[in-house]
Amino acid sequence: MIASVVFRNFKALRSTSLALSPFNLLIGPNGSGKTSLIQAILRLRALAKLPLAQATADAERRPEGAEITFRFDAPHDGLEAVLSCVSDTVCDLLQVVPLPTGEGVDDWTGLRARLLSMRSYLFDHYAIASPALLKDGTELVSNGGNVAAVLAARRDAHPEAFARMTTELIRLLPEYDDLDLSIRADQTVELRLRMAEGGELIAAENLSQGTLYLLAMLTLAYDPAPPAIVCIEEVDRGVHPRMLREIRDTLYRLSYPSEAGAQCTPVQVIATTHSPYLLDLFRDHPEEVVIAEKQGNAARFTRLDERADLAGMLSSGSLGDLWFSGVIGGVPEDK
Repeated sequence: MIASVVFRNFKALRSTSLALSPFNLLIGPNGSGKTSLIQAILRLRALAKLPLAQATADAERRPEGAEITFRFDAPHDGLEAVLSCVSDTVCDLLQVVPLPTGEGVDDWTGLRARLLSMRSYLFDHYAIASPALLKDGTELVSNGGNVAAVLAARRDAHPEAFARMTTELIRLLPEYDDLDLSIRADQTVELRLRMAEGGELIAAENLSQGTLYLLAMLTLAYDPAPPAIVCIEEVDRGVHPRMLREIRDTLYRLSYPSEAGAQCTPVQVIATTHSPYLLDLFRDHPEEVVIAEKQGNAARFTRLDERADLAGMLSSGSLGDLWFSGVIGGVPEDK
């Protein structure tokens, strides 16, 4: 989907570029540009909603200040999208280069449809646990607050996908044996899990944070019509270290569906974490790890597999330990 992003004077990303893979795990201290990357992608989606003429007509107004340039994988590798900004935080102009005329219009139309499908999430376990209006089950909202409604809609419209997700949930959490979705008189959906022993139904508000976050992740991973790009902040939030492999594999199902036996279009995943335990799981896939570093007021991105000394470093310790100790970077600056 997105092949690369180049930043110029956007927030702390003064002059840096980043090549994106199907799966991208961003590590780094606060203020190092991880959230800024996601904000840039969301701004691209927002400006792509404009009609074609509005999105491209002001090509002569490119300012000299902040600018974000996106390039894309085939079949859209002939287009470049440039966000021009009136300040280092506000980007209000989208230019498509070359201008999509003739056959290019169809190319931009297809790319635009995929850009508009992108979604960003920062899950909140309180929101996930809350009953949701049945009518709000079209797509998962950014905090996961309508999980119950989305699953109820999926149960009715895509029973096979719902059954596969439920089977995976029970495999990961064997203390439960079923997912219960009850529609109440006020047309809200209440989510409960049934205990394998005794059959007691546990209300979502009494489930652990980790269980609720896992449920939201599985809802994403088993979406029969997933978005083209998914951004998830703090992907390790509330999850016990022993469950992080399952979280990683759940997200891998989005980026590499064929490896999971699923027949759907791959989703580009951009996730952030502060967990050295999660990072340890990427020892054999350094090409999927992005290090965000802040030096003074400027931040930059590097990919872990670009380190020439990576093999030697990995022979001396775990990836998480190397990060925590500052050997690979991506840690707060010394005071």
